[in-house]
Amino acid sequence: MYFRFAWRYFKAKKSANAINIIAWVTTIVIAFATCCQLLVLSVFNGFEGLVKSLYSSFYSDIRIIPAAGKTFKLTNAQIDSIGKMPFNAGMAMIAEEKALLQNGEQQTVVSLKGVDKNYGNISGVASNISAGNFDVGSIDTPKLVVGYGVQNAASINMSEAFPASNVTLILPKKSMNAISADAMSEGNAIAAGVFTIQQEIDNQFAITNIDFVKQQMGFEADEYSAAEIKLLPKADEETAQKSLQNFVGASFKVQTRYEQNANLYSTMRLEKWAIYAVLTLILIIAAFNMVSALTMLVLEKRKDISILQSMGTSKAGIRKIFLTEGLLLGIIGAASGIALALIICLLQMQFHIIKISGGSFLIDYFPVKLIGTDFLMVAGTAVSIAFLASWFPSNKAANQRIELK
Repeated sequence: MYFRFAWRYFKAKKSANAINIIAWVTTIVIAFATCCQLLVLSVFNGFEGLVKSLYSSFYSDIRIIPAAGKTFKLTNAQIDSIGKMPFNAGMAMIAEEKALLQNGEQQTVVSLKGVDKNYGNISGVASNISAGNFDVGSIDTPKLVVGYGVQNAASINMSEAFPASNVTLILPKKSMNAISADAMSEGNAIAAGVFTIQQEIDNQFAITNIDFVKQQMGFEADEYSAAEIKLLPKADEETAQKSLQNFVGASFKVQTRYEQNANLYSTMRLEKWAIYAVLTLILIIAAFNMVSALTMLVLEKRKDISILQSMGTSKAGIRKIFLTEGLLLGIIGAASGIALALIICLLQMQFHIIKISGGSFLIDYFPVKLIGTDFLMVAGTAVSIAFLASWFPSNKAANQRIELK
């Protein structure tokens, strides 16, 4: 019954055209705001998925590092035990440190990552080689795989027409005093390949074999900087993290991929919800229009309200009629906005209509990813604001005195 009254009031021609105009403007604004919210959230989801896929090519599912200091010790028996855990699809031991890379007169600071033979199986670096090959060499003939930004910074040659660059790596020795003359070690490595993953990674990292790095830094045989683990496809990340933490103890820190890049993911989420909050203000502005439209409707329908009251309709019944009217405006607006956003997103996913200018990004169009909870949240926000905006005028209608004149 309440919906029938609300629907008739929505369709009926009012004595003042302003009421119709305000009602339709309110509906259009709600549709516009919900459409914008969904488009922005879907684009942020698309970029977040893209960034995660890029970072997953370099960062492992699980990373074990020391809780304090830069290195830890794991025996071969402990490494074998971790490797046999039911969720483990692969494990690589890492020796990592900041190093000065010199190529003739060119030099740059890099994060030098010494990896073992299993690293190619747990990392996607090998599948992102843009020049040369993924080859880290051996302790006697060390080779270097660098990021694209590192290659440019140090002018490393990877052209087949000329010999590959033979670069010098200067590393601090672990056991030496920082002010000692012997505190640094120098070693040479031949450039073997260049990877291109993501600008921040490409500008920072160089990869070689773990034995070379351990030798240069003076590590002991069972001493490492990190252990990187790849999980089986159906393995639960939190369960794996807890099992590993219990095994290695409190002197180690076991990080998920999210925790390895917590600042990045937190910033992305903060930006997403900040934009969502700003666009919600448009809905709040639309709510003021709704209050005006419903208040004018209540004034126009005073005689109808009096008739309903005289027929025994309670105050709660009168209130529900006008609350339903407000919700109707919100639902129509939200449904229209959601439908429009869905059409735009599907067209973008299929035809890549909206392009990214500049041509320097990995893709030339805005990525879009649809998530059902976003649709429910936006619809819920629009309906909730419509309900709150309808409360004051509907309450005024319910408290109106009976006037049959």
